[in-house]
Amino acid sequence: MTHSYLRFDVELARSQFPALHQRVNERPVIFFDGPGGSQVPQSVLNAMSDYLGQYNANLGGHFFSSEKTVALVSQARESAQALFNAAQSDSIVFGANMTSLTMSLSRAISRDWLPDDEIVVTALDHYSNVSSWVEAAKDRQAKVYQARVSPLTGGLDTEHLIGLISSKTKLVALTLASNTTGSLVDAKPIIEAAHKVGAKVYLDAVHLLPHQLIDVQALGCDFAACSAYKFFGPHLGVAYIAPQHVQTLEPYKVLPATDKGPGRFETGTLNFEALAGFCAAVDYLATWSLCEGGLRERLESSYGQIAQHEAKLSEYFLDNIASLSSVTLYGHDSPEHNLRTPTFAINIKDYSPHDVARMLGEQNICVWSGHFYAPELIRQLGTQERGGVLRVGMMHYNTLEEIAQLKRSIESL
Repeated sequence: MTHSYLRFDVELARSQFPALHQRVNERPVIFFDGPGGSQVPQSVLNAMSDYLGQYNANLGGHFFSSEKTVALVSQARESAQALFNAAQSDSIVFGANMTSLTMSLSRAISRDWLPDDEIVVTALDHYSNVSSWVEAAKDRQAKVYQARVSPLTGGLDTEHLIGLISSKTKLVALTLASNTTGSLVDAKPIIEAAHKVGAKVYLDAVHLLPHQLIDVQALGCDFAACSAYKFFGPHLGVAYIAPQHVQTLEPYKVLPATDKGPGRFETGTLNFEALAGFCAAVDYLATWSLCEGGLRERLESSYGQIAQHEAKLSEYFLDNIASLSSVTLYGHDSPEHNLRTPTFAINIKDYSPHDVARMLGEQNICVWSGHFYAPELIRQLGTQERGGVLRVGMMHYNTLEEIAQLKRSIESL
C-alpha cells in the first residue's frame, strides 16, 4: 500500500478533533487534561460507529458480519503489534482497561510465588501498577519493596530500585513515564538487573505512548500494558505478553476462553467497537509519516514529527512559568525529549491545586489537580498536605497560544 507523506501541522491536526472546536458558555475550550484521557479524532468516532451500525456480531458465525468481526480482532492485534514492536501478534491481549488487565494478569503471574518471595514496585507509578502486585503478594505471603523517587527530577531513583533486586525477586513493576511529572524512566538497566536473577518485568506504558513509542523487543521486557483512551482512542486496555509466556502462564479463565494464544487471557466477549476505534487510533498516530513502509515504520516517522512539536510546547511552557515567581515546578525543568513528556506538575503560591483547577475550569481551561493515583509520589514530593499538584498535560493538538492563555489566566488569579 502506498501512503502519502504528510508533514505535521498543528492546525491540520486540530481540524480532525471535533472536541477542540466547541464553545461552552460562548467561550472556546482548552484541553490540558490529556494525561487523564485525550480527545478523539473523527476517524476513530467513524470507525466505532461504522462497526456498530453495520457489522455488530460475535465471533465464529458463518455470515458476513461475524467474519468481519473475526478480521477486526486480527487487525487489532496486528495494530498493537506494530505499536509495541512485538515479534508476533499473538502476544497481544485486550481488556476493559489497563488496570483491569494488570489485575487479571497479576493473578496468573503470581501463581507460583511462595512465602518470602519478593517483588519490587515504585513510588513513581500510578497505583494500577502497584496495588495489583501488592494484593497478589498478600495472597502469596510475598514481600513487597518500593523504590523511591528523586524529588529533584520528579523521576525514579533507578539506583535505589536496582539495589532492591535480589535473588528472591520474582517481579519488578515500573512505569516508563510518570503520569504526574512527565519524567521518563530508563528501564533497560532495570530489566537487565531483574533478568539476571530470573525476575519478570511488567511495564506501564500508559503515559508514554501518547508521546513516544515503546519497543518491547529492544527492551526485552516480559509484559507491557497501555490504555487506548490516552492516545486518541476509546476506553480499551492493551497488554503485551512476551512469546515465552503466552502459553506457559496459567490464567484464571472460563470455559469459553480459548486454550491457546491470547484468547486464554480474555474473559468474555471483547469490546469489538472499541477494537475498531483502536485500529483507527493507531492509524491516526501514523498519519504524520514522511516515509513509506509498514505500520511500525510509519509510526516511527510520525512520532518523530509529533515529538518536534511537543518539544516546542514544553520549551514554551517552561519559559513562561519560569517568569512567574508564584509557580513551583516539580520535575525536570528541561524540555528535552529524552527526559520528559509535555506533562507538568506545578503549584501556585497561596492557592491550593484544587482551587486553581476550579478557577481555570470556569474559563474552560481543563486541567487536573490531586495525586493522579500516584499518592506515594505526591507524598515524597512533599505536596500531600496542600492537596497534591496541578497537572498541565499537553498533547500534539495543543498550541503555543493556548499556553500563553494559561499564563495570562494564572497571572490574573
